[in-house]
Amino acid sequence: MQRDEELLVALRKVIRAIDLRSKQLSKDAGLTGPQLLVMQSIGKEPGIMVRQVAQNINLSPATVTSILDRLELKEFVQRIRSTEDKRRVGVFLTEKGQLIMQDAPRPFQEHFVNRFAQLKEWEQSQMVSTIQRIASMMDAEDIDASPVLEVGSLTEKL
Repeated sequence: MQRDEELLVALRKVIRAIDLRSKQLSKDAGLTGPQLLVMQSIGKEPGIMVRQVAQNINLSPATVTSILDRLELKEFVQRIRSTEDKRRVGVFLTEKGQLIMQDAPRPFQEHFVNRFAQLKEWEQSQMVSTIQRIASMMDAEDIDASPVLEVGSLTEKL
């Protein structure tokens, strides 16, 4: 097998592992990875604004709004307009959302993060640089992505 094929096979394995974990998360908790991240952010800061959630998880406010729309339909979150400043809308977990979060599995990336943290600093830097270079070679620098391991288009899946 040629080197480029070896690399593509390794990338496919990563994508496949993420996909399998995403399906398991959806089956177990009824949530996608990005939905879980959004709910975790809200759980940490009840009343947080959409813009802040987006900054916390490195997604665009439009993507977070789309995720919140779906979470609201499931009655996991609620957006409440401030009585003091009508321009401010805070996001809160509902009672149902809080129950889901108590039993929600940990995101797949936590396992990865723990193993990554055990590497020496030079290895971490090398890996980050290599993956950033691959993303660049795939013209993916401007793709909206959060630090959650999830496959597919966020706006299509959520």
